[in-house]
Amino acid sequence: MAVQKFVTLTRVSTKKQGRSGLGLEAQENYINAYLENLHGEYEVIGQFTDIESGKNSNRTGLNEAIELAKDTGAILLVAKLDRLSRSVKFIAELIEDKSIKFRVASMPDADEFQLHIYAALAQQERKFISERVTASLAAAKARGVKLGGRRPNAEARHQAVRQKADDNARRVYDVIKSFRDTGTPYSKIATHLNNLRVPTATGGKWYDSTVRRYNLRMNA
Repeated sequence: MAVQKFVTLTRVSTKKQGRSGLGLEAQENYINAYLENLHGEYEVIGQFTDIESGKNSNRTGLNEAIELAKDTGAILLVAKLDRLSRSVKFIAELIEDKSIKFRVASMPDADEFQLHIYAALAQQERKFISERVTASLAAAKARGVKLGGRRPNAEARHQAVRQKADDNARRVYDVIKSFRDTGTPYSKIATHLNNLRVPTATGGKWYDSTVRRYNLRMNA
């Protein structure tokens, strides 16, 4: 069997995250887990990192990773889809480009169609969050809250993030509750959700601890 070649790409949005390693370590863990579960031998021929917003699809690390993957026939590997790009258009074009293949470590079984749909859903979700922030700021202003400085804006974002977490928990709560009512362990529920290819709020896999948190959130 031929050795599978990979080019890995990680991305964080800020220099502070880049210096601290926050985010990068988690992405590397996803990538390493994916590679360790491969059948056959593999070789990582290039590793690239961007410290830049995913809204920009013209990044140095991304461009160099794509170029190397195309030149060598290697597979471009990212931890999560939004680490590659937050642009549905860019991801769709990459899917259509037959000169390169890419994989998402947190969704190892996802095909091209599923990746396209997930990218579209993620973009729509970010739009909803932005709209919630705007609505929260408008409501705060209507109540007479001064919006100078960063605190009101941060609070609005926190509310939007909490709302997103609640929405995701509701999405799968009926499934979790039905299993828990029959005494099914959290670990088996996690396996069931993974088999159905239902992503978590962050697009990752389900674990017993993840299911437990979702269950506690809704019960609270």
